[in-house]
Amino acid sequence: MPHASPLFPISLNWLIRHGTTEDVPALIALDTYATQHASRRDFIHDAVVRQQCLVAVAADQCAGYLVLTNDFFSHGFVELVVVSPTQQRQGVALGLLAAAEAACKTAKLFASTNASNTASQSLFKKAGFVPSGRIDNLDEHDPELVYVKFVG
Repeated sequence: MPHASPLFPISLNWLIRHGTTEDVPALIALDTYATQHASRRDFIHDAVVRQQCLVAVAADQCAGYLVLTNDFFSHGFVELVVVSPTQQRQGVALGLLAAAEAACKTAKLFASTNASNTASQSLFKKAGFVPSGRIDNLDEHDPELVYVKFVG
């Protein structure tokens, strides 16, 4: 994996940087959904090319990634956070969210998750996000919960 300057060090062993095209196969491999769905593989590749993908790396191994855009009503938006199953519950997602906050170019950073995804809800709360609303009818019988963090 190519070395790039870190955007945000998680610890002495971890860093977060922008993803590179060389990272794409590793990001797909750590994302169970991406291994089975071409649309997610394309999404990862496109996010890397647009420099919207932050990657957590340790010992030249990708442990997780986050996609950050400014497409949510012209505000920062965390479109996706994925951590390798072998690296979960080790602070990688929190580090990625902190790096997204640092990289956010707007005063508000939004994120969302399904009502059924209690792990993501806990993650957002732990990272300092607060509830901001709910969107019905995206997924059948599973509303999308929207969170915001004021960063500016």
